[in-house]
Amino acid sequence: MKVYKFGGASVKSAQGVRNLQAIIEHESQPLVVVVSAMGKMTNALEQVVNSFFQRKPDLQRNLEAVMSYHNEIAKELFDAEDDSIHGKLDDLYTELKEMLLHKPSLSYDYEYDRIVSFGELLSTTIISEYLRSCGMPIEFVDIRNCLITDGNYREANVDMNLSKELCRNTISFDTPKVYLTQGFIAGTETNQTTTLGREGSDYTAALLANLLDAESVTIWKDVPGVMNADPKYFDPVEIIPQLSYKEVIELSYCGASVIHPKTVKPLQNKKIPLHVKSFLQPHLEGSIVHEYPFKLELPPIYINKRNQVLLTLTPRDFSFIAEEKLSKIFGVLASYRMKSSLIQTSAISFSLCIDYNEMHFQKMIEELKDEYEVLYNTDVELLSIRHYTKEIVDQLIGERLVFVEQRNRLTARFVIPSM
Repeated sequence: MKVYKFGGASVKSAQGVRNLQAIIEHESQPLVVVVSAMGKMTNALEQVVNSFFQRKPDLQRNLEAVMSYHNEIAKELFDAEDDSIHGKLDDLYTELKEMLLHKPSLSYDYEYDRIVSFGELLSTTIISEYLRSCGMPIEFVDIRNCLITDGNYREANVDMNLSKELCRNTISFDTPKVYLTQGFIAGTETNQTTTLGREGSDYTAALLANLLDAESVTIWKDVPGVMNADPKYFDPVEIIPQLSYKEVIELSYCGASVIHPKTVKPLQNKKIPLHVKSFLQPHLEGSIVHEYPFKLELPPIYINKRNQVLLTLTPRDFSFIAEEKLSKIFGVLASYRMKSSLIQTSAISFSLCIDYNEMHFQKMIEELKDEYEVLYNTDVELLSIRHYTKEIVDQLIGERLVFVEQRNRLTARFVIPSM
């Protein structure tokens, strides 16, 4: 049994759904297919969440954009007289609309999970119905009934033992060849919807592979494999055909978006290989992540992590930045769900690069100001270079302003203004 995961870019259009069908129909082994929300639908639903939570007047417009997007894809894939798909989509729209009629709770993260999850529910509904119309033996699975988590909304923790039992009871391959389910979302024991963290569909695929003892996982993307840089920002780039689990964890930590940071652990624990391939050119070999008994020769790999904030804290009482203060600072970060990408300390100051979160950033700053002088630069990026050379650093950094620089034996990291 194999696990295939298709991201938003691979199913952003009717043609993308047809590509998915063409890829999986040639697979002879039983499959679990994990699908993300279509295109940039998670971003669109985040706008719905923000409008709902803040009671903005553009809520209806944002909701209609979500419905129109999915209706257009369904219109291209199905005959006009096919009432089945439109009825199922209307049921989901009605459920979402009813949520939005009520006053939001006091928990943004709770509202986020139950609204944004509709991206995956809509995409898998459309795709499962299309595959059935093509004559494929599809079993639709609501992953919220199989992957059980705690109530840590927006980054829930999976109960592996209970999830294993439920997954194996649901996904048995007694009859169907293909199970289709959602990435990114999960459920609690009390039937509340949770999510596993932004871009968490890769993690879903890895969890299912681990729980079901899969032969392999393949992530289908719009690039031909893991590359040494994002081709949108760097040129030239090259495909890296082989990487170790350890290397991929390091790349994910640095901000590489090709694989979700949590994906590797469930796979490494059971030595399940991970393939990264192009859904546009499925015949290409792509990249494979596995455990190798020899050292791999890798080129310099550079990663730009954007939408960052550089924050510098100096105690108002002029005391040292010691363990007690660091503990309190990280406690504040954790309470606002802020993640640090880089940290650096001196005697009486502490600098860190964090992901920008519009909903929580200013509140966090106000809390920190009680004890610290706070300086920050918005709109910065973190450039990490794995396996760096002096020539590569000179080429990429040159005379650019560098706010913070760190180097170790394998990685050089620079906080610089966004271009």
